[in-house]
Amino acid sequence: MSEYFLEIVAQPEDIDELGHVNNAVWVRWIQDMATAHWQAIAPPEYVERYIWVVTRHEIDYRGNVSAGDTVTGRTWISEPPKGARFWRNVSFAGADGKLKVSAKTNWAIIDQTSGRPVRVPQALADLFLPSE
Repeated sequence: MSEYFLEIVAQPEDIDELGHVNNAVWVRWIQDMATAHWQAIAPPEYVERYIWVVTRHEIDYRGNVSAGDTVTGRTWISEPPKGARFWRNVSFAGADGKLKVSAKTNWAIIDQTSGRPVRVPQALADLFLPSE
């Protein structure tokens, strides 16, 4: 499985009036994880040709994170694409190893030249899917 990990430290500007990371920040971190994974795995010709857009987020908040806390983000693709869409899994664990946030997000691939969704090329999908 092509997993990707990223450590993130919560900054003071990430914190809401309740004293923990704001929900909108978690969404930004999910996008940051997806983008970093894409850029780390996809060959340059794919990065230049395609862009991904979110079509759906499903997020479960399981714990709080405060300013200065570090989380380890993990993202992976667990199932083949359907047409232009891929489901991406994302989780964030605290330094204590406990799950803080988990998400399943749906992304559509767009051809940058036409600006239209296209079927995910099999060669591209194979780079992100678990090995058989």
